[in-house]
Amino acid sequence: MTVGLERLSLNTATVKHLNLRDSVALCQRHEIRGIGLWREQIQEIGNEAAAAIVRDSGLRVSSVCRSGFFTVAPNDWVSMLDDNRAAIEETAAVGADTLVLVSGGLVPGSKSLPHARELIADAISELVPVAAAAGVKLAIESLHPMFCADRCTVSRLGQALDLARRFPPDRVGVVVDAYHVWWDDTVLEEIARAGERIFSYQVCDWILPLPADVLLGRGHVGDGHIDFRPLTQAVEATGYDGMIEVEIFNESIWAAAPDETARTVRERFTTHIFS
Repeated sequence: MTVGLERLSLNTATVKHLNLRDSVALCQRHEIRGIGLWREQIQEIGNEAAAAIVRDSGLRVSSVCRSGFFTVAPNDWVSMLDDNRAAIEETAAVGADTLVLVSGGLVPGSKSLPHARELIADAISELVPVAAAAGVKLAIESLHPMFCADRCTVSRLGQALDLARRFPPDRVGVVVDAYHVWWDDTVLEEIARAGERIFSYQVCDWILPLPADVLLGRGHVGDGHIDFRPLTQAVEATGYDGMIEVEIFNESIWAAAPDETARTVRERFTTHIFS
C-alpha cells in the first residue's frame, strides 16, 4: 500500500446516496481502511445493526458526523440536549471515539453573536460528562464565516480552540477541516496551538465558481485552490497521527459512480495530501 494511504478515511458524505452497508463495502473494495459515518446512516438501521456491520468490516470509524446545533430557542433546549446525548450513544455504539460538533448559527430571533457562543459553551459543558462516561471525545468544528448566521457562529479555528480550552484536553478538542480554515492567515499558528486537541483532520477542495448552494461548493482534492501541504505538515507537527477524512459535498460527485469516486479519492490523497 502507498505510504499514507493507511490513514485515508472516506467520510460517507462523499458518497451520500449509499447506505451504511454499501459504504463499508465500497471502502473494502478500494482498500480504504477508515470510514467517517453520518448519524443518519446509523439511525436508519439502529445502533446494534450499525455496530455489527462496522465490527465485521474491520474498518476504523474515524468520526461520527454530526451533532451540535446548540443555539436553539429556550423551549427547544431540553430536546436539543437529548438529541446530542443520543449522538454520543451512537458514536460509542459504532466504536468511534470522536463526535464532530457543528455548533449552530444565531439563536432564532436574535442577532447576538456573543449570546449564541455562550449557549454553545453551556451546552458543551452539559455534554462533557456524558461523553466522558461513554468514552467519546467532542470535536468542535469551525465553519467558514459564510455559514455564521445559519450553521456555525464558530468561524475560526482559534475560536474553536478557545472554546475547547474551557474543558479537559482529552475530552474536548477541534476539527481541522481544510475547506473551512484554508483562508485564515492565522491557521498554521492555531494548529500549532491546538496540539493534542486536534481530534480530526478533514480534507476536500475549494472550487470555483461556487454553486448557488455554497454548502455544495466542495471538490476532489486537487481540483480547487487549497494548498494542502502546509496544513498537513502543521497538523503532523503537533503529533497528530490519526485518520484523515475526505469529506465532499458536491452534487456532481454524488451523482457519479461510487467506485469512480473512491478511485479518485485514493489517487488524489496520495498526490496532494503528503507531498
